[in-house]
Amino acid sequence: MDALDLARWQFGVTTVYHFLFVPLTIGLGVFVAGLQTAWHRTGKEHYLRLTKFFGKLFLINFAMGVVTGIVQEFQFGMNWSEYSTFVGDVFGAPLAMEALLAFFMESTFLGLWIFGWDRLPKRVHLACIWAAAIGSNLSAYFILAANAWMKHPVGYEVVDGRARMTDLWAVLTNSTALAQVPHVIGAAFIVAGGFVLAVSCWWLLRTRDGMWRGAARAALVMTAVAGLVVAGSGDLSGKLAYEQQPMKLASAEGLERDTAGAGFTLVPGIEIPKVLSFLSTGDLDATVQGTEDIQRRLEERFGPGDYRPDQSVVFWSYRVMLAFGLSTVGLSVLGLWLTRRRRPMPRLLARLFVLALPLPLLAVIAGWLLSEVGRQPWTVAGELLTAASVSPGVSLTEVALSLTLFTLLYGGLAVAEAVLLVRHVRKGPEEPAPAEVPAERLEPSLMY
Repeated sequence: MDALDLARWQFGVTTVYHFLFVPLTIGLGVFVAGLQTAWHRTGKEHYLRLTKFFGKLFLINFAMGVVTGIVQEFQFGMNWSEYSTFVGDVFGAPLAMEALLAFFMESTFLGLWIFGWDRLPKRVHLACIWAAAIGSNLSAYFILAANAWMKHPVGYEVVDGRARMTDLWAVLTNSTALAQVPHVIGAAFIVAGGFVLAVSCWWLLRTRDGMWRGAARAALVMTAVAGLVVAGSGDLSGKLAYEQQPMKLASAEGLERDTAGAGFTLVPGIEIPKVLSFLSTGDLDATVQGTEDIQRRLEERFGPGDYRPDQSVVFWSYRVMLAFGLSTVGLSVLGLWLTRRRRPMPRLLARLFVLALPLPLLAVIAGWLLSEVGRQPWTVAGELLTAASVSPGVSLTEVALSLTLFTLLYGGLAVAEAVLLVRHVRKGPEEPAPAEVPAERLEPSLMY
């Protein structure tokens, strides 16, 4: 094992850990904003209680996401200086927009929302949480646009060994980004929906308060709608991968040779004929490239080397993403059907939603592995190999030390996050102050 291997492990571990918080922050912020909007429009007490309850969970998660995200920036300078040098002129604009526009907007208005209860006019206070939620989604857009450029670089030229941006609009409207952004943000709403469902159903199993049924129903709707967005954008991403990342597509299917009418492999040994060709192009008989034939063509173009990603990781991460993501959305659709017309949540289904809490998180992690490992051995497709991206002056010992420190730090943060979330969930919503509840408030039994 050399410094490159450890640097890749370090970036993978820290990014997966950071990505546990990002999707929950994106989806939960919008959910909290929706709850506060409902309270603002109806004046019903239960909406206020839910807003503050899930708002605190959102803030705990947001704080952890910020702390773990800072480490990502350190790694670019420590372990990936050659990569930073190559992409810096391109990434400078979208990452500056993310920091100065999106994150500044998100953090500023979130601070106003935290300290603005009973101090700001209700409409202004409501606008603050919506601005914070919009800021988090804008932040995701700019980061995903930069990430999409690594898979499909556009709007640039290489000068003196460095990529120079020639068209910012082309970078921000990269076809890969336009497919990836709704896919990732939709997945974030599924994660947030699964989290709200688990918490709401945990309380439904302990109380008959109709407030929790309402929260669960709202989360079911959000998860089901987000599932449609993920499915549609995923289909578009697959078609783009056929054109732009054929090696990743072939690795995800375990397809070794160029094949006309290629089948879709559910698991090794079980294949649905011609489905892969149809999903990739809309043509049942289209030819899909295979890993070995692509490898030969890439060697002819770029010279000797192994241009195949880790086949097993790409193949199985794709199936884990599909299985766990579809399971979460399927349970949500089932829940909507079984709770229609004010029917109570079945206790068995409530238990399933609590147990299913890890599924959407595992699905998004698997999706990240598919996306990033599938691009290997390139950090920037066709331009910069991962082996040429690592910092030349960093030793194996130095990377091992930083990896150990980050692992210990993240382990401690994981314990702190779990303790804070569990403690707050078990405590439940607080009763609102008398001034926050209108005299004509409705009783919880009349809410739905």
